[in-house]
Amino acid sequence: MDNRPIGIFDSGIGGLTILTEVRARMPGEDILYLGDTARVPYGSRSKRIVTEYTKEAVRFLLQEGVKAIIIACNTASALAMDDLESAVNGTPLFGVVKPGARGAAAHTVSGKVGVIGTEATVRSRAYQTHVRRLKKGAEVIGIGCPLFVPIIEEGWQNSQVAMLTAQTYLSGFFQHNIDTLILGCTHYPAMWSTIRQVMGDTVYLINPAYETAKEVQTSLREKERLSEREEGGKVRYTVTDSPERFKRVGGFLITETIYEAEKVELLSNR
Repeated sequence: MDNRPIGIFDSGIGGLTILTEVRARMPGEDILYLGDTARVPYGSRSKRIVTEYTKEAVRFLLQEGVKAIIIACNTASALAMDDLESAVNGTPLFGVVKPGARGAAAHTVSGKVGVIGTEATVRSRAYQTHVRRLKKGAEVIGIGCPLFVPIIEEGWQNSQVAMLTAQTYLSGFFQHNIDTLILGCTHYPAMWSTIRQVMGDTVYLINPAYETAKEVQTSLREKERLSEREEGGKVRYTVTDSPERFKRVGGFLITETIYEAEKVELLSNR
C-alpha cells in the first residue's frame, strides 16, 4: 500500500477530465493536480518547447513526492513521453495517447478511426502510429479542432456556436465512414453531447481519460501502490498562473467545486 498522491499534469484545465475518471475509479487516492496555466496552450508549440515544459512539470511533481505521474495533456503525451522516462527515476509514468489508442483499436470493427485534437497532437500522428501498431491495416484520419478549447472554456460546449463549429470540423470524417472517434484532447469530453449529435450513434466515441484511469488503476494494483483508503481521497490543485480563473473555468469540466487553487512556480517561471 502507498498513500502518497498521484500527480496529474496538464497544460491547463483539460486534465480535470482525467482527474474525474481517476477519482471515480480510485476515490481513496490523494491527487496533486498541476496546470501550467501561465503557458497554456501547448497545442501550437514545438516538440522541443513542449518537452522542456513537461520536464519542468515532472520535476515539480517528483519534488512534491508523488507515487505516479499522469501526463494528462494529449499534446505533451504525443510529443514528450519518449523523453521523460529518464527524468522520472522509476516513478510510474502514464500518458493518454497509448490508452486511448488501445481503446480505439479494441472497439473499431471496420478499422476506420478518427482522431480530433490540437493541431500539434494531430500533426504528431501519435494516435495514428499507436492504433496502427495494434490494428493492422487500420485507416486513421486526424482533424485538428483548435476552436473547441476556447468554446469549452467559455462554457459554450452545448451552445449553437459549439454545434456549428463541430459540424464544420467533423464533416471531414463523413466521407471516410469511420466507426470510432478518439477525443484526443482532455477538454473534449465536455463537448460529448454535441459531438455525439454530429457524429450519430453509429460512431463509438473513445474518451482517453477513461481508458487512462483504468490503466493507472490496474498498474498501481499490480505494483501494490494503491492507497489503503477506499474513499476520502483529497485533491490539491496547483497552477502556474491565474488561480481564480482556473477555479471558475474548471467548473465547466468537473462537477466538484474547486475551492482553492495554489499558485506555484516551475523552474523557468522563476
